[in-house]
Amino acid sequence: MRILSDLCSVPTAPFAEGAVIRFVEAFARERGFRVTQDDAGNLLVSMRSEKSNRPRWVFTAHMDHPGFIAEKMLDSRTVSAAFRGGVRAEFFNGSPVRFFEPDRQITGTVIAFAVGKERPYPNRATVRVSGAIAPGTPGMWDQGPGRIKGGQFYSRVCDDLAGAAAALAMLDELASKPPKAPVAVLLTRAEEEGFIGALAASIRPKLLRESDRIIAIECSAMQPYAPQGDGAIIRIGDKTSVFNSSLSYFITQKAAELTRKDKKFKYQRALMPGGTCEATVYDVYGFLAASVCVPLGNYHNMDVAKKKIGPEYIDLNDWHSMVKLFVHLARSGDQYEPGHRMLKRRLEARYLKLRHLLRAR
Repeated sequence: MRILSDLCSVPTAPFAEGAVIRFVEAFARERGFRVTQDDAGNLLVSMRSEKSNRPRWVFTAHMDHPGFIAEKMLDSRTVSAAFRGGVRAEFFNGSPVRFFEPDRQITGTVIAFAVGKERPYPNRATVRVSGAIAPGTPGMWDQGPGRIKGGQFYSRVCDDLAGAAAALAMLDELASKPPKAPVAVLLTRAEEEGFIGALAASIRPKLLRESDRIIAIECSAMQPYAPQGDGAIIRIGDKTSVFNSSLSYFITQKAAELTRKDKKFKYQRALMPGGTCEATVYDVYGFLAASVCVPLGNYHNMDVAKKKIGPEYIDLNDWHSMVKLFVHLARSGDQYEPGHRMLKRRLEARYLKLRHLLRAR
């Protein structure tokens, strides 16, 4: 829980993930994990394993969230800022913003915005602020740091720092007894601007290997058939594509196995069409990729019911179930056989048992 609360209280925005990077580097340093970085600034946190020649499991999440980047002061109390990420225009004017300099925070209110030509979302905003702000300072919707209320976790950002926190919590639990297969966590940049970090990691891979089994982690807009409180979701696809069938089946079997061992663990399986996730990118570039997510409330801080900006929120039990699933997958990842061998054995066993009836006409 501490990792979730602390990480989701760190400021971030697309291309301005420096505070998150520093948090992750400190986390890894304290625990003796290795951190490597590619030219794009993506991070790979890895741990030792008993047999490093086995294919590696990579759990990946993005470090950014829709937010502001201060550009210049128009006068002593007004800043012009870029906005990066997808938030609808009707949520801008009058909404509170908080900018994060290294040693202080500056509050403000959006008073104007402009919509870009490439995407149907605002890409610039004018913000009335309480003081001068240095260019390049990241800002976020002012919805408070991570906190718990009524079994739910609220924060100005869950997507996808809560996913990143789940991956780090998994590493924390595995540290005392590393699994047989290698395990690493890939944290990417600028997902909200079109998967820029994941594309950099895939097009010229320096952190990924062709043999990796990739689990893309997300907080995905909740759907009526995949509600909060019903567990972590094995995400079989997004609005753009479906993910690797064999790997998704293995994750499902391991989740079912975990339900028999842990009565508190819950999971769902669903196609989540609320957006496109990085698993699509990895699949397009030939990697073996699946996805796990938790249902997210107030996606991108848009409280549609109240028609205003609000905190994102997730169900704590869903998040705990996701961490448990990651740990179980990491510890049993050496059992995975590509190509649906596990399912073929089940199907063929049934066939061998009943094939004699085909001749009994």
